[in-house]
Amino acid sequence: MKTLVSIAALASIVFSAGCSTSPDTNTVQTSPGNTATSNAAVNAIAAPKADDVPASVKAVFPTAQTFTTQHKDLTDAQIASIEKDTSSKVGEKDHHSYLAFSTTGGSRTQIGAATSVKAAGKEVIVVYGNKDGSPVIKEMKADGVPASFLSQFAGKGHDDDLLLGADINTNGANEEQAKAITEAVRVDVLAMQALYGKAHTH
Repeated sequence: MKTLVSIAALASIVFSAGCSTSPDTNTVQTSPGNTATSNAAVNAIAAPKADDVPASVKAVFPTAQTFTTQHKDLTDAQIASIEKDTSSKVGEKDHHSYLAFSTTGGSRTQIGAATSVKAAGKEVIVVYGNKDGSPVIKEMKADGVPASFLSQFAGKGHDDDLLLGADINTNGANEEQAKAITEAVRVDVLAMQALYGKAHTH
C-alpha cells in the first residue's frame, strides 16, 4: 500500500493543494484550509442530479444544500497497482464519489466528499478529508456495524496499511464482516489516491 502510484488531484473531494476557495466551479472547499478540484477534475464532474446521490450519503452531510456525483475511470495500470498492494480485486473501473456543497453569501463551497462501499452485505459510507493534498478518511458510517470498529479508520489514508489484526481490530464486529469491510475500504482509499491524490513519492 505504501508503494501506490500517485496520480492526480481528490474527488469526493478532489484534492489540489495550494488552491484557493472561490465561488466558481474550478475550486471548491472541502473544509477549512482544504481545497478541492482541479480544472481537469471539474470537467469530469457530472451535472448535479439529486437522484444519483444515495440517501445514506446525504445523511452524513445534513447541512448540504446540493450534491454532485463524480465518475472517474481507473486506468488498467492503476487497477493493477491497487490489486497488487491490497491482494484484492477492484470491482469496477468507474469510481463514484459524491461532493456535498453549501451556498453562503452567494458562494458555493464544498463541505465534504464521500464514497459508498459495499462489503459483507453492508453499505459503508466513507467520508474523506484532505491531508497534504491526499485523501484521508474523516469518518465511516454503516448501519449494523459497531461504531467502535468504524472509528478506527478515521485519519487513515493510502500511507496506512489498514490491515485487520494490525492497525485495525475487530472491535465488536464479527471477523468475516470486519475483514470484508477493511479490504473494501483499503481498495477505495487507494482508488481515491490514484484518481485525486497529490503526486508524491515515498
